[in-house]
Amino acid sequence: MAGLKKRSKSDIIFDSIIGIFMVAFVIVTLYPILNTLAISFNDGIDTVRGGIYLWPREFTMKNYQTVFNNDNLVKGAFISVSRTIIGTVLHVFLTAMLAYIISRKDFIFKKQLSIFYVITMYVSGGMIPVYVLMKNLHLTNNFLVYILPGLLSAFNMIVIRTFINGLPDSLVESAKIDGAGEFRIFIQIVLPLCKPVLATVALFVAVDQWNAWFDAMLYNSQNINLTTLQYELMKLLSSAMQQGGAGAIDAAKNAGSMVTPKSIRAAATIITALPIVCLYPFLQRYFVSGLTIGGVKE
Repeated sequence: MAGLKKRSKSDIIFDSIIGIFMVAFVIVTLYPILNTLAISFNDGIDTVRGGIYLWPREFTMKNYQTVFNNDNLVKGAFISVSRTIIGTVLHVFLTAMLAYIISRKDFIFKKQLSIFYVITMYVSGGMIPVYVLMKNLHLTNNFLVYILPGLLSAFNMIVIRTFINGLPDSLVESAKIDGAGEFRIFIQIVLPLCKPVLATVALFVAVDQWNAWFDAMLYNSQNINLTTLQYELMKLLSSAMQQGGAGAIDAAKNAGSMVTPKSIRAAATIITALPIVCLYPFLQRYFVSGLTIGGVKE
């Protein structure tokens, strides 16, 4: 009984420490987000005074109105959504197909191909050669520059391949005995079983596609019809910062309110993060299991 009582007391102390740590961790994690949200809904001039923590002191929508008054924002949002959906679907499907091929034991070049793709994770030609390559391929001022360079990922391929290697070989063998071809096996058997790891990879790719702006500036900055939401928000914020807020203030005068670079930055941050925050709950149940199982090395 003494040992049981002592162990129970230790468990209580341990659980209390873990609970306090987790509460502190949640506060530290959520505070920057909630503070940014409060600033985005607070009057810009009042924000300069400081003292905004978790709740706006002078509530206003002018920061968001200033951001959305950008004429190119709707075009950029359409391009960002399009590249995110198309890029994610194609990337996941093609990377999974490559992973399935390399995972087959009867594929004689799987070791050589694996080494080749791993090398690409560590060696790059650099920005200038890549730009010249894109230009020679006529991908500048072209929507495909957002899609084609990211169709495959060596890291994601290895993660999916490792997951596929953990599937029972008897499933594939049984399908072959029934007369199914490799493509049918991949579509009807392997893909449904790979939902956790595919959802995890899809989340990674979608976040990268949604947040990307540098490729828009590098390859499509001369074509306003191919701008992205992130690039437009970056230009708006950069203009406000360089002009000391003058550009943002002029844009908001007609609305009868004043904004500052800090309030613009907060609104732009919330707009940027909101779609991914809304997407994550739908993929969260697959996230941990997919990343853990796919990351196990045999």
